[in-house]
Amino acid sequence: MKITPIKTDKITPKNHTIYDILDKFVVDVPENSILAVTSKIISICEGNVIKNDGRILKNNLVKDEADLYLPPTESKYNYCLTIKNNVLLPTAGIDESNGNGYFILWPKDPQKTINAIRKYLMERFKLKNVGAMITDSKTTPLRWGTTGVSVAHSGFKALNDYIGKPDIFGVKMQATKANIADAVAVSAVLCMGEGQEQTPMALIEDLPFVKFQKNNPTKKELAELGIGMEDDLYAPLLKSVCWKKKKE
Repeated sequence: MKITPIKTDKITPKNHTIYDILDKFVVDVPENSILAVTSKIISICEGNVIKNDGRILKNNLVKDEADLYLPPTESKYNYCLTIKNNVLLPTAGIDESNGNGYFILWPKDPQKTINAIRKYLMERFKLKNVGAMITDSKTTPLRWGTTGVSVAHSGFKALNDYIGKPDIFGVKMQATKANIADAVAVSAVLCMGEGQEQTPMALIEDLPFVKFQKNNPTKKELAELGIGMEDDLYAPLLKSVCWKKKKE
């Protein structure tokens, strides 16, 4: 796997689109590659940001944006632990770093956006097989540090299902599914960085383990990517707390 971070200008809330940025900084995308874009610049370009002028509390924004949340009083760090789009992460993905005085929310409709970006890449570079994904960073329970996660993907299968296939000794596997989307996101976010790198996009090539497809992910494929809380391996932990629902 080869990952090339893409350097850009400082992206701030202005009158420009994500396509202006792609036109300016993405000079080539080869066949059978994936373009990763951070959720932050998608949201900035969409205007899905809120000025941090002291009048709005971040925890109130979190309660509006999260699907489920635990109050900040449950955390020694005064952070809301949340579930958004079936991802367990702090603060519903709302970030202030590299925000230049803004709260940056998650993209409004990440799947619709990444489908459109992939279509743009196919048409601009005349490609048959290309993937695109929106990434973000998250923490992992019991581990220090952040890693990447796929917020939305298009143009490739997110899961590689090993269930029913033989292992090296011919025994059929019972439960293993490789999460290709999240694994690629982890690598891309690692190379893009979290600080002053100013590389909010990355081109990922040489991906023999990725199964490209010409269609956007179907509703069935997207549904299979998530697990209901009651069926999750970590259900004893997830269901032992009193999650609160987002404010409508």
